[in-house]
Amino acid sequence: MNERSSIGLRVALTTLAMTLLVTSSYAATEKVLHSFNNDGTDGFEPIGGLTFDASGNLYGTTIRGGDSGDGTVFKLTPQGNGSWSETVLFNFSGTAGELPYAGVIFDGSGNLYGTTCGGGFYDYGTVFELTPKADGRWAEKVLHSFSNKDGACSYAGLIFDSFGNLYGTVYGGGPGGGGAVFELMPAAGGKWTEKIVHAFNLDEYGGGYPEGA
Repeated sequence: MNERSSIGLRVALTTLAMTLLVTSSYAATEKVLHSFNNDGTDGFEPIGGLTFDASGNLYGTTIRGGDSGDGTVFKLTPQGNGSWSETVLFNFSGTAGELPYAGVIFDGSGNLYGTTCGGGFYDYGTVFELTPKADGRWAEKVLHSFSNKDGACSYAGLIFDSFGNLYGTVYGGGPGGGGAVFELMPAAGGKWTEKIVHAFNLDEYGGGYPEGA
């Protein structure tokens, strides 16, 4: 073996050793924080992501289960013994929305915002807000009900801009039939005004049926 080959072998072995060291140092272990009840009373099928608050609590949604079977918003609170306790913050039903596929986000005042794929005034989904009350419960307010003309069924979560406007996507419907990107702007009296930022047109090559945020 010549000197160049020997150096190459030593470099390869050193790289392998470092890779094994890093891999073993960062080996992941799993811990189940919460298992949803078999009867679905606390929700089931948690498809959306989770959101932390400043105190280390986790918030999420389930698309099924709860009091009416139409999904829930839940909170997981860490306990001193390493376990987590679950609290159902809201049970969806009918005009309040159904099938919340995405997770929820916070505003600066501690209110939660999210979307549903069904329910609402026209049964095409909603954008909702949850506000914490003094007694520990949460009050829901539907900020917008989709009508299919402006979109139908949001699978995606929401984002805020620096002015407090909300943005999201709807999977179908809208002026072009292929879904849309929308904006919700807060207005006087606690109301919100919707604006279609872009409507996907199925007879063009600009895409359609957006599922992501």
